[in-house]
Amino acid sequence: MSDAEPSTTLHRRSCNLCEAVCGLQLRLRGNEIISIKGDPDDPHSRGFICPKALALKDIQEDPDRLRQPMRRTATGWEAIGWDEALAEAAQGLAAVQQRHGRDALAIYWGNPPTHQHGAILAMTPVFDALGTRNRYSAASADQLPQYLVSQQMFGNQLMFPLADIDRSDFVLMLGANPLASNGSISSGPDMPGRIKALKARGGRLVVVDPRRSETAEVASEHLAIKPGGDIWLLLGMLGELYAQDLVRPGRATQWSEGLEQLPALFSPYTPERVAADCGLPAATIRQLALDFARARRAVAYGRLGVCQSPNGTLTHWLINLLNLLTNRLDEVGGAMFSTPAFDILALARLFAGGGRYARWTSRVRGLPEFSDELPQATLADELLTPGAGQVRAMLLFAGNPVLSTPQGQRLDGAMAKLDFCVAIDFYINESTRHANLILPPLTVLERGNYEAAVNSVQVRNIARWSPPALPVPEGGRTDWQILVALASGVLARRGQVLRALGLRALFGLLPPDRQLDLALRLGPHGAWRGRAAGMSLARLRAANQTVDLGALAPRLPEALGRRKVQAAPTLFVKALLALQPPCPATPGSLSLIGRRHLRSNNSWLHNSSRLVKGADRCTLLMHPDDAVARGLVDGTPVHLSSRAGELSAPLQISTEMRPGVVSLPHGWGHVSPFTRLAIAGQHAGVNVNTLTDPMRIDLLCGNAAMNGVEVCAIRMDRT
Repeated sequence: MSDAEPSTTLHRRSCNLCEAVCGLQLRLRGNEIISIKGDPDDPHSRGFICPKALALKDIQEDPDRLRQPMRRTATGWEAIGWDEALAEAAQGLAAVQQRHGRDALAIYWGNPPTHQHGAILAMTPVFDALGTRNRYSAASADQLPQYLVSQQMFGNQLMFPLADIDRSDFVLMLGANPLASNGSISSGPDMPGRIKALKARGGRLVVVDPRRSETAEVASEHLAIKPGGDIWLLLGMLGELYAQDLVRPGRATQWSEGLEQLPALFSPYTPERVAADCGLPAATIRQLALDFARARRAVAYGRLGVCQSPNGTLTHWLINLLNLLTNRLDEVGGAMFSTPAFDILALARLFAGGGRYARWTSRVRGLPEFSDELPQATLADELLTPGAGQVRAMLLFAGNPVLSTPQGQRLDGAMAKLDFCVAIDFYINESTRHANLILPPLTVLERGNYEAAVNSVQVRNIARWSPPALPVPEGGRTDWQILVALASGVLARRGQVLRALGLRALFGLLPPDRQLDLALRLGPHGAWRGRAAGMSLARLRAANQTVDLGALAPRLPEALGRRKVQAAPTLFVKALLALQPPCPATPGSLSLIGRRHLRSNNSWLHNSSRLVKGADRCTLLMHPDDAVARGLVDGTPVHLSSRAGELSAPLQISTEMRPGVVSLPHGWGHVSPFTRLAIAGQHAGVNVNTLTDPMRIDLLCGNAAMNGVEVCAIRMDRT
């Protein structure tokens, strides 16, 4: 570098685009990002990053990203000032609630807020202040079954058993693809390296998936199950364990209740009985059960493919029981619980009783509430069905439900009829285009951040403070500042002036960074727990990198508080006793599942040129036999239809698919008018949720059952 060239500065932080939170080195020249690389000194990721991390530069510099509030007018969008925007937003939401009641407002949020400690700490008091029961989030298309199972079994919705993959000898993975996702609710950097290490030490990875995914490709064994067949596989495995007298709960018998009910529930399920329903040979099911039970250290782990089935809740219960009954729960190499520095599990128990279920139901379809949320599968119903409590206004927070919820085109039409809509987002996308006002927050590089939620689902205990790498633009505001200002404005206009002042005072005296510091000091690794060099925000700032807090450690029974693990919750037992075999498919139909790609996560990442370049990824994967039977040719468009809708997509013939099953990825379909996503529009793809059915749900929790949708596929010239 010559003397005439300006110097560069190095900033260390973590990536917030997925649960792996890899350590990064950002090289800046002034305020320009010169490079983004994996941090080799980070003890958590050790230099590993995936392609998404490089997109942080694209997001920061994206000309389509909003930098100031926008108002929708009859002739298009216009920029306005923050004070004017917040006043109009508060007035519009308050007016709808005053005319039609508190529940006339619906709130929807996506998953980006889970990566922001400020947003996490502000959402509950802000949403409580707004006073509506119509709250929805991406969780009810994602992990709601896991929430309900944890709440029913462990008394805490956030007490997730995590796969201790680094010390296991046998990993049974159902409906998960960590080579594309970097892991989820058992996450960590360099999943390829972790799987390679598992196999190098003589371990075994068995992947259960209708598609031979990227993870299945490197697994020891791939079982191409029928979509939704996981529950039958697990029933057959548990039945075989009882038949062979291989049930060994070990020390779990000391802190579990209901074990005596299980033999009668599972003994009737033989491998022969379930083989046809799961699509696997009885001999394979039997051998898998025996191998799992006899392995030295084993763990069963299920994720999105399981959650998005009609029996997702029951299936996750059975996964937990398989671990518990073979002495894998809370054991090294098995299913363990994290000990996060920010103890979000303790906060959930303290402030939300560990999660609450079915205290009320949705107005139109009677779907159950869970922890103040209703299932997103019924959101469009609440907008379109007249009567008391009809939703007439929306607050969108970092979410794109038109692309993320079942039968998205129906919600798109419903949102066009809203009286008023406000979005906290920095893109004009398929959903925010319906907003009257868009309030763009700072980017992750312009604010400090701590992964308060994600650290609790890591396969190793870690903590890290990420300082801002770039200065705050003039007038820029964080998510939590926008939320608090908006909610206090609504309260004031509803005549609740004292409550408005109280909300502002709370975050004035205890802004999120101060709340974070208190939580760290009081947490299990905290400075106020009498620990040498105990955790605090000051310590994290001084460290300037990830602090390794050690491998997962046994936490039971202490982490349960005064309760025991409920092995046989009444809710689940009743549902299992009522379980019916799947209905026969319509002759000639196919079963549709989703898929994930390493360079894709949320729909807004499709506006990064480096993440969408290359071959078209929004293709319909189909087995060669199914293509031949329908006269379909690779690369040509195929017409797909379901009960919910229809679309066309280019065909990609692939032997990685199980015959009778097809796959489309999630998050595409960038064809709506009046959006501002130039690059995404050039790589539009199709919205798979045009085909998913809002009536097809997990009946226990209301989670959208987006996998296994019955579709018909024909040549375009036959439509």
